[in-house]
Amino acid sequence: MQSLEASTAAISTRTHLYLTLAAFADEVVGTLARLIAYVGALALFAILALAALGQLPDWRDDEPALKPGWSTADRSHPAFALSRIDSSEKTASYTILRHPEGGRRDVMRWASAADRPLAELEVYREGGEFDVARPAMMDLAVQMGLGAATPLEQAGLIETKFGPVALFRPVGADKGSPACLGYLKRNEEPGLQISGFSCQGDTMPARRAAIACTLNRLTLLTSGNEPKLAEWFARAELKRRGCDLVGSPDWLLGAANAQLRGAL
Repeated sequence: MQSLEASTAAISTRTHLYLTLAAFADEVVGTLARLIAYVGALALFAILALAALGQLPDWRDDEPALKPGWSTADRSHPAFALSRIDSSEKTASYTILRHPEGGRRDVMRWASAADRPLAELEVYREGGEFDVARPAMMDLAVQMGLGAATPLEQAGLIETKFGPVALFRPVGADKGSPACLGYLKRNEEPGLQISGFSCQGDTMPARRAAIACTLNRLTLLTSGNEPKLAEWFARAELKRRGCDLVGSPDWLLGAANAQLRGAL
């Protein structure tokens, strides 16, 4: 009898042990499952947080991503030149800038013996990047070495082979030494803009004449695939005058033009 009771007790003990181990295993599996779910949730939150942080600059600035802008085109060949008055004249620096949307800027610069900016001439052939709403005076002021917000006023007109060209100077510049003169000529067809500035000459009439002479000496070297540009320059050449005519009354459109005012 005792052996039967002992066997029954042993079986009961082993069954209880198995049940305990099974319960423990279930608990371990459940704990691991919860732990994996917890870690997965943390990883998901981390991914969402990183994605959100990556968008913070756009939310903060509320601006579209910057598009590629102007870059120097070192492999492009000059399309314009100035005919020389004499062989001793120094060659200007020539920079070509291109825009991914088709625009091109040919910029010629001259500097004094002290390496100070003396004059600049830019031919801008417009592409898809051209913004009609942007005030041209802002870019002209920057060209002249002034701030974009510097107000300019009209300083008269000069007659060139390209037709009348408007001159500009900083507001109030007549109070003292003559200021550098800026100039701007825009053409619709072909779409281009000729602008720049000149500090040549000690008087206002001399600087007006220097700009007129520069523009009349501007020539086209190559038009590329732009026949309208070649035609425009060919027609302008028929109206070209020499720089020795700067004293003639019809070279400058009247001395009274220098007295025009009006901030732009």
